[in-house]
Amino acid sequence: MRAATVVALLFALGSAALAKEPPTYEKAVLVKMDTSACGYSEKDGKTVAGEIFGTDGQHKNTKQVLCQEYVLQTDRVTYRIQPKDDKHPVLLPVGETAQIRIRRDKMLLRVPKPTARSVNILSSQ
Repeated sequence: MRAATVVALLFALGSAALAKEPPTYEKAVLVKMDTSACGYSEKDGKTVAGEIFGTDGQHKNTKQVLCQEYVLQTDRVTYRIQPKDDKHPVLLPVGETAQIRIRRDKMLLRVPKPTARSVNILSSQ
């Protein structure tokens, strides 16, 4: 009886010592959103028929691609961030409180939804 109690106590203390704390997030505010040029999109003027008959010109349509940049302000640091997903970026609500966590070389951002998005840090002040 006594041995069973000691084993149960050791098991409980061991599992409590190995329990992992949930990650802590720092609070920040999305101050403003800007757009900046982040590259060019090119579309060739070549067609299959033009390639066969040799009538295609070397025209290329180029368009400037704009990306979203956000200013994120914590108590001590101000960050300029940009979403990693360039093709389908999510608009973040300006003026809302966000939760951030920097893990290794990337920032994880949680705005109202509980899912964390990975963002690029452009600069910090």
